[in-house]
Amino acid sequence: MRDSKMLVACLSGAGFLGCAVPAVAQVPVDSLKEVVVSGARSERVLDEVPAVVDVIQGAALDAAQVQDIRDLVRELPNVSVKRAPQRFGAVVGGTGRDGNAGFNIRGLEGNRVLLTVDGIRVPRELASGVFGSASFGRDYYDLGLISRVEILRGANSALYGSDGLAGMVSMSTTEPADMLKKDQAFGGRVGVRHDTENGSTGLGLTLAAQPSPTVQWLGSVQTGRAKALDNQGTNGALNSTRTTPNPQADNDVSLLAKLVLTPGAQQKHTLTLEHVDKSSEVAAYTARGTSMGVQTLNLDGTTDMVRSRLSWDGRFAVGTPWADSLRVSLGIQDAKSQEVTRSDEVLSSGQPRQRSRDVTYAEQLWQGVLQAEKTRPVGADWSQKLVYGMDVSVATLDNLVTGTVPPSYEVYPLKRFPKTRETTAALFVQSEFASEHWSLIPALRYDHYALKPQADALYPLAATRLDDSALSPKLGVIFRPADSWSVFGNLAAGFKAPSPLQVNNYFENPFGNYKTIPNPDLKPETSRTVELGVRGGQDRTHWEVAAFNGRYKDFIEELVAVGGSTSTPADPLRYQAVNRGRVTLRGFEFKGQLPLGRSTVLKAAYGQTTGTDSDSGRPLNSVNPAQLVFGVDHQMGVWTLGATLNHVARKSAEDIDDSTTANQFATPAHTTLDLRASWQLRPGLRLSGAIRNLTDRKYWEWTNVRGIAASSPVLDAYTAPGRSLSVALVADF
Repeated sequence: MRDSKMLVACLSGAGFLGCAVPAVAQVPVDSLKEVVVSGARSERVLDEVPAVVDVIQGAALDAAQVQDIRDLVRELPNVSVKRAPQRFGAVVGGTGRDGNAGFNIRGLEGNRVLLTVDGIRVPRELASGVFGSASFGRDYYDLGLISRVEILRGANSALYGSDGLAGMVSMSTTEPADMLKKDQAFGGRVGVRHDTENGSTGLGLTLAAQPSPTVQWLGSVQTGRAKALDNQGTNGALNSTRTTPNPQADNDVSLLAKLVLTPGAQQKHTLTLEHVDKSSEVAAYTARGTSMGVQTLNLDGTTDMVRSRLSWDGRFAVGTPWADSLRVSLGIQDAKSQEVTRSDEVLSSGQPRQRSRDVTYAEQLWQGVLQAEKTRPVGADWSQKLVYGMDVSVATLDNLVTGTVPPSYEVYPLKRFPKTRETTAALFVQSEFASEHWSLIPALRYDHYALKPQADALYPLAATRLDDSALSPKLGVIFRPADSWSVFGNLAAGFKAPSPLQVNNYFENPFGNYKTIPNPDLKPETSRTVELGVRGGQDRTHWEVAAFNGRYKDFIEELVAVGGSTSTPADPLRYQAVNRGRVTLRGFEFKGQLPLGRSTVLKAAYGQTTGTDSDSGRPLNSVNPAQLVFGVDHQMGVWTLGATLNHVARKSAEDIDDSTTANQFATPAHTTLDLRASWQLRPGLRLSGAIRNLTDRKYWEWTNVRGIAASSPVLDAYTAPGRSLSVALVADF
């Protein structure tokens, strides 16, 4: 049967639930079509989504190859994860403390990328000059609990609301069905891994059972220890000239519990409890030295990142005139990140002192979703699938800065923004019209959001409220002229609401005559993007080409001077977050695979993006250089062998905005070779390994070194790891 006819048959039949194909890890690509959720808020074949979506699951999440989110996107052009070295220049100053900070998609990063786990939003990144060097990334994950990752490129606010300017990363935790074979009542997985890149060792245990036809449960615990991420620096001095990593000790513990109830064919209920706890200790040799007459003898930094989530997801086949199926989900999440730095110092007078700084960011979230789906025929050759519903979320965001011996112009404790409740309510609808050759998919979402700060003695300003709304349309089109290929395109709008820190930023130095002030007039950042692509293939051959162009406006820039003067105490210099950026991003992507016989597959991917600040004409520094990935996988009995060449183009000086840092280092081009192997020792027992950067190439990744001058004496501190080996042993039972 033609794939397009199958689609129409499903859409015009008894309902979507009867046509959904479960996503199964490590299934041959010619036996089942890839199914995704992020592109349309409901399960559908990947080829029927008018957007570029990367799906990572099964063997692609092998612990020997992927141990954190940085590894996850290593071979995905136009997608990256920033990880700056932990330099800790001082208690108040310094850089690089947010670990795996978050995802960059097509040149945009931070909170402009929507991140979810089982549909629940991941806490936001917090980084601002008013917190000194303290910054908190978004690596609230343990990939040992994750069975599937979908990376949707391009704006998705029409379906998911705020933060989807650049794209979306959607992660799904392991289900009991992932662990249990057919007719198996009890099973599980135990695995151990080691990686020389950061000296990490991990152990994981997952158990699952089906005590009755209507009940399944799963429990998983993942633990890990690691040292500092390696680099190719050679200076091990115990001061600021050091280029080898600072000594570091990381500890991770993560838990997952699931209960799945299917009281009848018409219902499915999933209760999930997830807990991720990550901590890190750094002995900051790089902070030792003398600055402004103060000698730092020792500095230690600790960071803690904890996220706990309880959620319920209910699926109902209702079979009514207004809906074939209904989904209801509720989630409660509590997250907290804390950074503490302590130093021993000697003043110019010879007097010793101890100094500390403790910065905490907390975010509590309540989220609810009600979603309905309805499929019906429209004439003889067309069908309509309607997805509609509402989202409601209430987040409480807070912060605290405390410690000992604060700067002379401040008194601890204090807050940079008041405790704020952020409420968002949204209505969304997507209507897909499909025939044998066409799919037309319009979507529209209305969001209303409000920021309500609370009065707080630790926040001395008169906090301002913000109340606004956003309308996000989207139109997707797919044309299928033949079974073997199709053309797709979409026009999409995206937006990102202002954060409490941007609206009510507080910092004041009365001795220096400058301060920050709130801005009640901030507007949401918005985007308008267009994407065109062609995809095709038969059997195990697949390919996809896409080009995109996006215009983004009202970018929020923090700490912009808006008036006053440092020379006039009565009218101090005032800084404020303002809407002023306009950016254009355009690029091109390709990915595909070609089988050479039944045992060998060639794979390739390429991506490039260019970005320009439309107001200044300067390039956008968050855009990474072009990347080409070429790989081969070969099956040989119980062995699977593979190799990947990863080439990244140079970052030319013409593509760098030097307005903030003069003569920034332009990373040269580099090519690395990775090897991997997997050995099925016996059924259910697999040993896998990977060698990264086989040739021990010295190179820099632009995302980690941007903002560093080419003349920096510690440039080698920002190099990527050299040759490394990772191994994993996994037993399924």
